[in-house]
Amino acid sequence: MLAWFRRRTQDRQTAVDLYGAVVAEARRPLIFERFGVQDTPEGRAGLIILALFPVLDRLQAGTPRARRVARLLTEAYVTDVDDCLREMGVGDMAVPRKVKKAAQALGERCKAYSTAARASAPVPALAAELASTIPGLGEAPAGANALAGFALATVERLKTEPEDGLLAGRIAFAPLSADDLMETPT
Repeated sequence: MLAWFRRRTQDRQTAVDLYGAVVAEARRPLIFERFGVQDTPEGRAGLIILALFPVLDRLQAGTPRARRVARLLTEAYVTDVDDCLREMGVGDMAVPRKVKKAAQALGERCKAYSTAARASAPVPALAAELASTIPGLGEAPAGANALAGFALATVERLKTEPEDGLLAGRIAFAPLSADDLMETPT
């Protein structure tokens, strides 16, 4: 019985560690300065969802423990949204409704990103999806393409990484730099 509690506590801490790494990746100033994403609550949330997508995709394809950590990672996102809304001064009556919308957005976007990743031309498909969901990318096609390439490269990288690394709270994101900006493929 105690082993179950210890494992659950460890999995929750792993999810918190993974979420911290996701937020750190999504909040890189370079993304806002050079890739065209608006530095607004909606832009930040969109980038967090984009960075969560490859991690959740990998965990959900893994062992039962990995799937449990994926669920706890989703809970960490929802808790963070709740905390952020309260910090921004959103009224107590509106917070649950907004948190529900954010949780739905996570599920819907991850599903749409997954569908785009399986398209015959995944970078343009995902870039179009990002341009329609992340503020600023509609006017920055090169940024949308670069971020789509980043997300898809991270998906591929995580497929080859041992699950143990993720379950230890480590994420191997693909590199992203301003050099990745490219024109829209035709």
